[in-house]
Amino acid sequence: MTTPVTAVVVTYNSAADITALLDSLPAAFEGCPHEVVVVDNGSRDGTADLVAARGGVTLVRSVNNGFAGGVNTGVRAGASDGPIFILNPDATVAPGAVAAMLEVLAQPGVGIVAPLMREADGSLSPSIRRAPTLLRAGGLSFTRLPAFAERVEDPSQYESQRDVDWAVGAALLVSRECYDGVGGLDESYFLYSEETEFCLRARDLGWRTVFTPTAEVTHIGGGSGESPTTHAMKMVNRVRLYARRHGRIATSMYYAVAVLTEVRRGILGHTASWTALRALVRPRSRAVALGAGGSLIPR
Repeated sequence: MTTPVTAVVVTYNSAADITALLDSLPAAFEGCPHEVVVVDNGSRDGTADLVAARGGVTLVRSVNNGFAGGVNTGVRAGASDGPIFILNPDATVAPGAVAAMLEVLAQPGVGIVAPLMREADGSLSPSIRRAPTLLRAGGLSFTRLPAFAERVEDPSQYESQRDVDWAVGAALLVSRECYDGVGGLDESYFLYSEETEFCLRARDLGWRTVFTPTAEVTHIGGGSGESPTTHAMKMVNRVRLYARRHGRIATSMYYAVAVLTEVRRGILGHTASWTALRALVRPRSRAVALGAGGSLIPR
């Protein structure tokens, strides 16, 4: 008998989205034994009560320990020791998607499977990424040149199965062996970069992250809202991820490029970049939840 898949959903003020996701899961899991665990990170909009009113879902009411903390809590709360399907609450999963992803997960060396992502209007959502590098720190994804672009924009790259460096964490199927081997998601990131770090660390240990177009997930995006504060978290975490994987000189250069990039974005009208810039140059202004206020270059 196939070991059940544990779907883990982390919610935070997700009342507008969670019902659609949970409604999509029976068809998505058709023919696949599974359990659904929802970890609510202290929502104030009734999300937890909506989930509690449904049958067939394990609800964990939690404080806000961030996305990674919520995922790890959900995995511990599950009864199965099978694969883990990490999902954002503002996603819906296409019928039969899980079986298609499990077929890929069964291939040699595969530890993580990323599905094809679509926007709410059905258009392609570019969700696969290249590893962070110094040249890719400048926010030049619009060039679509691989040397400068972390985000993979070319639609042809989404037409067939391929190994990738990492993929957006709104929907990832992870083998239990890979999850346990990596040690779960790194909770120090709180929000953003945790999926990047997990995929890269899994690769360090010999696990492949594979994209497949045979399974589809629609991701509305920003269901819990992005603010200047969360944008600042994103940029601080990008720097600390690079710092944890590279030497002092390379990290200093990456940090400098990140600072200049936020200056450029701010001048061009991206007002949240000024908050991110302040967080980058003033450690004490960083979100306490990150625990990254002790040094100029966050680690």
